[in-house]
Amino acid sequence: MQLVERACSGDPAATRELYDANVDRVYRLTYRLAGDEELAREYTQDTFVRAFQRLDQFRGDAALSTWLHSIAVSVAFNGLRKVKRVRSRELAMGDMGPMEATHASSLPRAEPDLKERLHQAIDDLPEMYRAVVVMHDVEGYTHQEIGGALGVAAGTSKARLFRARQMLREALADFAEEYMA
Repeated sequence: MQLVERACSGDPAATRELYDANVDRVYRLTYRLAGDEELAREYTQDTFVRAFQRLDQFRGDAALSTWLHSIAVSVAFNGLRKVKRVRSRELAMGDMGPMEATHASSLPRAEPDLKERLHQAIDDLPEMYRAVVVMHDVEGYTHQEIGGALGVAAGTSKARLFRARQMLREALADFAEEYMA
């Protein structure tokens, strides 16, 4: 808390120390949520900009890292919604010509490998489930940390993880059947 107070009072060394101590974990989280290095760097930067602008609002009820991770999740999901809107507009404008569309649809579809399917299945989860899966199963956060970052109880985090895993099993069931055959 003393480091936070020093940073709030304008000490650049304290600000740098807070940044250095947390940037790697924030980046990993945003990367796992975005699945793109460029977006992850942008979201990491936005997270710290927002955090340092509001550092005086940090009450210390939870760990600073938990507070930063809640900001990172919010920044990443807001950013991903914006990217999705932009991409859907681009697709709606008809970037693919009729010849390309016909040709692409006539090609046989190859079954992607499990890693690709798993990444896609995770990306397709609703945000509240995707955040818990990424934070718990990929990044190793505890349910207490996840609850603090997302503003929910630890039990809610556990329930969302259970439901998310169910959804992933369903999404990958056809792949598992083919793999086992």
